Amino acid sequence: MPAEETEDRRSRGPQARPWPGRAVAAVLDPTPAAMRAIALAGVICTAGIIATGAAVRLSESGLGCPDWPQCTRGSLVAAHSAGDPMFHTWIEFGNRMVTVAITLIAVMVFVAAWRFRPGGHRRRDLVWLAVVQPVGILAQAVLGGIVVLTKLNPAMVALHFLASIAVLAAAVALHVRSAEGDAPARSLVRADLRLLGYGVVAAVALMLAAGTVVTGTGPLAGAGAVPRFHLPLTGATQFHADIGWLLGGLTVALAVGLRLTRAPAPAVRLGWALLGMIGLQGMIGYIQYFSGLPAGLVWVHVCGSTLIWILALRLMFALRDRGALATATGQPQAPAAAEPAPAR
Repeated sequence: MPAEETEDRRSRGPQARPWPGRAVAAVLDPTPAAMRAIALAGVICTAGIIATGAAVRLSESGLGCPDWPQCTRGSLVAAHSAGDPMFHTWIEFGNRMVTVAITLIAVMVFVAAWRFRPGGHRRRDLVWLAVVQPVGILAQAVLGGIVVLTKLNPAMVALHFLASIAVLAAAVALHVRSAEGDAPARSLVRADLRLLGYGVVAAVALMLAAGTVVTGTGPLAGAGAVPRFHLPLTGATQFHADIGWLLGGLTVALAVGLRLTRAPAPAVRLGWALLGMIGLQGMIGYIQYFSGLPAGLVWVHVCGSTLIWILALRLMFALRDRGALATATGQPQAPAAAEPAPAR
């Protein structure tokens, strides 16, 4: 490359680098914007693996690759196995390949958090949240193997899903925390509203756990040699619906309370968004139950539950403030849109 061209590229700054070079630089020397974007990629990928995992389960493709870590005893990649059609094999093998790609993203998230230096020092809270993603995916791979080797034991399938939900919570927390300082949390709302926020998150977690029991009890748990929970489907479904009504009531109280007390605008918006999503999710839940639990609608319901989990966590974090992110000079970075504190 001519010296003049090299000098011209340097004079134009990092944006003149080829795309791969900019991506590597964003991971190894992340700006606040890059760190937040990388953390968001972690949230999207973790939510994505939940959606693809649900597709595997609901299409009854969980034993499409009947061995682990190989797909079959004689092949590492997708190959025909007795007792399951080939498209099941491709669905399960495809999910495993998605997991490999998401693992690379998780490693990037960890490296970026380790290299991130707001105010000139490493943020240990971000590092700990980031390390959950690669470690969680490794644990998921082991749990996935146990699920296959136990022939889709419903308890192991439920644990596999709930572990993904826990990793997603850490990813959401990382995305939020990477844009704020490390000062002690200062409440932006009344104490009762903040307790309601915690209650909503707890109710969503309970609803997700109950949902795994419903799935492991119903017809989509599998057939033939695939084990199920030996519970009455009507009772399990009613318990799940009761939790949904509890969650809806808590969210109504929280959303209305935030609006009436003039809480910060982001919290109010998240409250209404969560309430709307819960209403839509409830409607889908009743439709799928009375239509015989069609797999496609159940998959939409699982994806909706994942989105509700993300919104509930974001709302909880929006009820407090940890100060602005420090710049490289150690001074707090001005927030993009400061919200006035509520009147006391």
